[in-house]
Amino acid sequence: MELDFITENPIIYVLIAWVVILGIAKGLKLEKHGFELKIYSLVYKNQQVQSVLTKILGRTRRGIKVFANVSVVAGFLMMGFAFWFLISNVSKYFVAPTEFSQLTVLIPGVTLTSGPAILYFLLSIPIVLVIHEGAHGIVAALEKIKIKTGGFAIFVAMFAGFVEPDEEEFNKAKKISKLRVIGAGATSNVIFALALGVILLTNPFFAMVVPEPLLSTFYDLPDGVLVLSIIENSGAERAGLLANDIITSINGIQILSPLDFQKTELIPGEIAKVSILRDGQTLQFPVEVIPSPEDPERGLIGIIRDNSFAYKPVLNFIEWNDPGVSMFLLWLWMISFFIGIINMLPLPILDGGKFIHTIIDKKISDKAVNTTMWGIYAFTFALFGLNIALSYIKSGWFTI
Repeated sequence: MELDFITENPIIYVLIAWVVILGIAKGLKLEKHGFELKIYSLVYKNQQVQSVLTKILGRTRRGIKVFANVSVVAGFLMMGFAFWFLISNVSKYFVAPTEFSQLTVLIPGVTLTSGPAILYFLLSIPIVLVIHEGAHGIVAALEKIKIKTGGFAIFVAMFAGFVEPDEEEFNKAKKISKLRVIGAGATSNVIFALALGVILLTNPFFAMVVPEPLLSTFYDLPDGVLVLSIIENSGAERAGLLANDIITSINGIQILSPLDFQKTELIPGEIAKVSILRDGQTLQFPVEVIPSPEDPERGLIGIIRDNSFAYKPVLNFIEWNDPGVSMFLLWLWMISFFIGIINMLPLPILDGGKFIHTIIDKKISDKAVNTTMWGIYAFTFALFGLNIALSYIKSGWFTI
């Protein structure tokens, strides 16, 4: 019991990972190779980024030019999608609580609570940052904006990548050039996530995050979740549920996978309406909800269920034999997509703030620009903060 604080507290895992990173950096004497090490940060800068980007641009100029133009349109679309998601998500909390998507500050929908989760996170973030900042840099090279340095920084659990354009050249650039550079990072992340998502449609694990109608299009859906055994003296036993029954719904919420049980929000003492398949026949039972032994406030119907993932991809041309690879790619997809979308929110530290500022700059007075931007920032902060607050009220710490 004394170890529960360590095993159940995600901050402990984060701090352990940070100590390991610092230890490796010290052991490899990375200070001699351009790294700056502090107790709370690790920063790397490279002044040869411009030449590398110029070489890449020389071979792919036509494609990069198309991508740069697409990034401007995509910037507006991603910003609109981010606002739509946050606003509709708040309404779902009150109108359809089971459809509410939980958010955290670090990554929307994700909390790091285990060693494997932190490993997947640490492996994914550098890839996402290289794609994001590389896109900023290569479009800047296309627009003839000099890049002074490029690199990345780690602040314990917060990661940041950067390309540092020449500020004077960037300020003198045309407005459309600035918008191309700013929008390129988030656009590259989302395009990468979409491409990776197409590949992952062949993976059963990806069904966890695929919404309808794509889910039923690309996966053969299971009938429900198999009951392996019944807990003695539970509501399920008293109601007459049996091993090998297939649970299809609880209180009207469709049950297709073990993850769907999280949507039911069972309260101890209440009666749940449980629908099952037994020998091909649909039956419904009123089941008294019992308290969980680990958490008396959490309700259970009293079954031991099959926790295997029963979704079968229609596009079944890739064999996914290693669950670790599947989970890593799922994390990579998730982080790349959400970082891309959230980055286009108009906040001071994000690309979306620079995007909006560039659009309205010099169209109105400097004072009006500042007033408008702070109004937008305040609205976005309030909306994003409300989503996070409602997430905590609903579930506290949670995992994907």
